[in-house]
Amino acid sequence: MDAETPDRAQLPLWQAYPYMFEGPARVVAVDEAGGVILDRSLFYPAGGGQPGDTGVLELDGRAIRVADARKAEGGVRLVLAEGETPPAPGAQVLQRLDEDRRRAHMRMHTALHLLSVVIPLPVTGGQIGADKGRLDFDMPEAPADKDALEAQLNALVAANHPVGDEWIADAELEANPGLVKTMAVKPPTGTGQVRLVRIGEAEATIDLQPCGGTHVRFTGEIGPLRIGKIEKKGKMNRRVTLTFA
Repeated sequence: MDAETPDRAQLPLWQAYPYMFEGPARVVAVDEAGGVILDRSLFYPAGGGQPGDTGVLELDGRAIRVADARKAEGGVRLVLAEGETPPAPGAQVLQRLDEDRRRAHMRMHTALHLLSVVIPLPVTGGQIGADKGRLDFDMPEAPADKDALEAQLNALVAANHPVGDEWIADAELEANPGLVKTMAVKPPTGTGQVRLVRIGEAEATIDLQPCGGTHVRFTGEIGPLRIGKIEKKGKMNRRVTLTFA
């Protein structure tokens, strides 16, 4: 790849260390609506079909509940649960994620990448949840054998392929449009480099595509999967639902 791999110390914590579920932070700002900005956030901000993380900020013996995390200028904006009082700017807090929920999102996100491998069609939309996820495909006809697709999917999971990230220059991504599977959402460009998520290694690569979300280290961490409903959503669009078995 043309782009130099960024120093992980300069990346958002949720991107550099997706398995870090708690850590200290300093409150940089609190906006008029009570949204909290930290100097380095562990909380993943909603985007790319993946929900924002939830959890707590611990301060002086109390736990301040975080109901959502959103992208904001200068970092991640934490949306506090109703009735919570935000910490003051400058306060030192311990951020603690809802670990089970984050892990479920990581498992499902990687599973949906695998779903796009066994159904090699353009993706028109998607959503990640802790219990289920879905991808919408440009698919005129439903698959003839859903059970066979499910077996292929679980074989990729069981093979325990490594999952890693690397970086590509904006110009190289432009020259390789086939890397982008999603029709509705384009990867962010303009900073000079774009993150790619690779499943598999070298010649044994299973999938390679731009992605900013959180993922497991190995596909075996996903666990067994079940393909649920395949619903028609328009003339050329079909929605495929995925759940943990």
